[in-house]
Amino acid sequence: MRARDLAVEFPAVTLDTPALEAARLLAERDLPGLILVDEDARPLSILPGTQVLRLAVPAYCQDDPALARVVDEAHADRFLHRLGGKTVRECLPEQPRELPVTDPEATVLEIAALMARTRSPLVAVMDEKRLIGAVTLQSLLDHALGV
Repeated sequence: MRARDLAVEFPAVTLDTPALEAARLLAERDLPGLILVDEDARPLSILPGTQVLRLAVPAYCQDDPALARVVDEAHADRFLHRLGGKTVRECLPEQPRELPVTDPEATVLEIAALMARTRSPLVAVMDEKRLIGAVTLQSLLDHALGV
């Protein structure tokens, strides 16, 4: 089984996509992350859903989880509204990481190794200069476990 066999069409966003729109896309499609592309639809980065959460969850709650416990439910349910006016660009980690992109001929083990090394829940599959789709951690595990 090769990357081309596991790859599925996958939504992509740009640096200027509103962060709240990206969060909605993640939630509505139950995605582990999004592919960030440039104006030529070439992958720039993978935006894990956790990076969107880092921007939405107040820093004091990330630093001290006990403080998150004191926020009442009415306010806690609105934490994603903090994304209003922010873009995907602001969700990216400060230090760029290795881009989890592979070619259509990559094996399951090569994809798994790339996911593990880059700590990415998905890998973009590129054929020359064209984005074919992505392989998610879930689809990789399903295949490997025969699910």
